[in-house]
Amino acid sequence: MRNISVLFMFAILLLVGCTAKQPASAGSYTQISQEEAKKMMKADDGHVIVDVRRQDEYDAGHIPGAVLIPNESIGSEQPEALPDLNQVILIYCRSGNRSKQAAQKLYDMGYTKVYEFGGINDWTGEIVAGESAADSAAPENMEDIWADAIRPTATLVMEVNGKVYYPDLAENASAKAFFEKLREGSLTVDLHDYGGFEKVGPLPWELPRSDEKITTVPGDIILYQGDQITIYYDENTWEFTRLAKIDYVTKEELLEVLGDGDVTVSFWLEWSE
Repeated sequence: MRNISVLFMFAILLLVGCTAKQPASAGSYTQISQEEAKKMMKADDGHVIVDVRRQDEYDAGHIPGAVLIPNESIGSEQPEALPDLNQVILIYCRSGNRSKQAAQKLYDMGYTKVYEFGGINDWTGEIVAGESAADSAAPENMEDIWADAIRPTATLVMEVNGKVYYPDLAENASAKAFFEKLREGSLTVDLHDYGGFEKVGPLPWELPRSDEKITTVPGDIILYQGDQITIYYDENTWEFTRLAKIDYVTKEELLEVLGDGDVTVSFWLEWSE
């Protein structure tokens, strides 16, 4: 009877000792509060603070000492700014959306100490502006910079066969019109294989064309003739319009997701707030 009691007390102690920080899910990064993040930032343990927003957001205002590694740039290869897989990594974004995506990608890549603590729009600590964390002097128009830092933005999302991508929109009138259409609602398109280098399907509406001669690469999302959308997994040279591009993806990786035959692809906008 005494042995059973001892075992019971030992089990209770184990459970209590495991409640300090819990992973976001099994096989995942660790999610912590911003107060916990502030305490960890004071430790002299070689930690790195990672801002996974865009360059313009980072320039408008970021946590002192944070390095910029945009979420969209994190693929399957280890970022140069994070050479140590066992380094403590503290990740944030604008509202906690992109930081969760980035944290999971880094964890899956083999980083062992990944901590996600939400968004800068909830941050009560110091904020600095400029391209370098060394630019620590607060500007006179800090209120304007803070407003820019927390303004909601949208990220383009593409999903196919359960795989989610975050393509970067091109800078042209066609991509802008595509973005505006997605503001009205998500888009689902049935694509079929063509030419051994692309998947193509009809759009429910026509977009303005910004055609130019392009040699495609795997990951290019192309507008063809104004009313068709294509996802390229190989090279092809023609005059058409680039709408967006999936970075850091290979032909083999795309083919594995797209498959050999017809495929259904969905696009939508994911807002930061």
